[in-house]
Amino acid sequence: EERYSEEIQAWAATVPGTVRIKDAPKRSRVRLAGVVRRITVRPLEGNESLEALIDDGTGEVNVVWMGRRSIPGLNLGTRIVVEGVLGEQRSERRLVNPTFEFTA
Repeated sequence: EERYSEEIQAWAATVPGTVRIKDAPKRSRVRLAGVVRRITVRPLEGNESLEALIDDGTGEVNVVWMGRRSIPGLNLGTRIVVEGVLGEQRSERRLVNPTFEFTA
């Protein structure tokens, strides 16, 4: 677990323009790199959403895509870079409808 965390931190540090999740300023546009740790689909009729918990070894952020049930390529363990405005809800860091890209 610790080695995995260090591996993720080392990789995330190489992604241009990103900040560590623990250092990301709230209510600001941020670019974060991390690994998908959990995926949750909330299938509420007319209000469905896809949530992914992203971890970069320094912290976690919940990423929410409204109106989606899936994103091709989004799987547990996927390395992803997300960009959007960092908010907080019930002391949980969240990005809603961020842009994203997968990395190798």
